[in-house]
Amino acid sequence: MAESMDTITSVREMNEWARLQIPGRKTIALVPTMGYLHDGHLSLVKKARLENDTVVASVFVNPTQFGRNEDLSVYPRDPQGDSAKLEAAGVDVLFMPDAQELYGPDYETFVDLERLSLPLCGKSRPGHFRGVATVVLKLFNIVQPTRAYFGSKDYQQLQVIKKMVRDLNVNVRIIGCPTVREQDGLAMSSRNTYLTPEQRKQAICLYEALMLAGRLFATRESDPNTYLQAMKDRVLAEPDARPDYISLVNPETLEDLTTVNDSALAVLAIRIGKTRLIDNMLLAESADINQ
Repeated sequence: MAESMDTITSVREMNEWARLQIPGRKTIALVPTMGYLHDGHLSLVKKARLENDTVVASVFVNPTQFGRNEDLSVYPRDPQGDSAKLEAAGVDVLFMPDAQELYGPDYETFVDLERLSLPLCGKSRPGHFRGVATVVLKLFNIVQPTRAYFGSKDYQQLQVIKKMVRDLNVNVRIIGCPTVREQDGLAMSSRNTYLTPEQRKQAICLYEALMLAGRLFATRESDPNTYLQAMKDRVLAEPDARPDYISLVNPETLEDLTTVNDSALAVLAIRIGKTRLIDNMLLAESADINQ
């Protein structure tokens, strides 16, 4: 680990840094982020630090994964605060390019997944995962990491990246890490800062809906509709909450389940006012928490 963190903003310099690691056969961890860091991001850095010789964190608000009417222009940013947090966490290199550095004026090459990117968030955010897969592959090519670390809160994103790596034979190991939650169960997210105090109280409905599903799973209920109705009722009990989707899916294929089994994943996206929040949980795990 370096005594102080280096900050790199150009692709050329980041490539050169990665090339210099090859003779020493050092393992390189990559923690990709969009910044405005919280304890969830830092938990990824902590795990990466324990498992690798060197740690690179990227901070880049990727414009290609935002839709036309989404929150790119107001997405929270704190580059100085992010830098201080990453250095304190033991990051060796902060890669912080701007959009022009990664996407030139004539850029036209993208990565599309034909199936996994379509349901759930892909249905309500067309093109989102094309942007995610493209920028992640670019980061892999630039940094040349041994391992890359992603949070499980963004479950579909994690599955998309794993599939892209398998399909394109990318030489990197993808490490999924547990969702980090606030004391009341709300999944940590940079977008939580958009919530008013009252909306923040209402946002607990995501976690509580998942817990309801876990309690139903403990009774061995097999009908997905029973779960979906219970989760929907809990969400709609909050005046500012509007479901984008509430689903029970196969955790590998993300296809809707016709009967609930031991591997069922409950996943939901809810708008609290104007803020879109997501969460998920394997029902077997939520049942354990409820005990």
